[in-house]
Amino acid sequence: MDEGPVEIPITDTLDLHAFRPDEIRDVALEYLTEARTRGFRQVRLIHGRGIGMQRANIQSMLRRLDFVQDFWDDASLGATVVVLRTED
Repeated sequence: MDEGPVEIPITDTLDLHAFRPDEIRDVALEYLTEARTRGFRQVRLIHGRGIGMQRANIQSMLRRLDFVQDFWDDASLGATVVVLRTED
């Protein structure tokens, strides 16, 4: 049963555990776009520690986004910290 889109509050952290693996890239992209629009300069994407599949997937996407200035692992949280470029 599809309940339609779910509104996600935009804060400086997005926990991706709540989403199916096939949704994560789209959810993360929408979140990053909206976070940037709202003026966030740094956010965290929590993907978990595990074997690194989701981390690799997220970081692969981040490398291709021109509005991502930088990113790095925060291994203690199982997260990637993302620095967003300001909107011109």
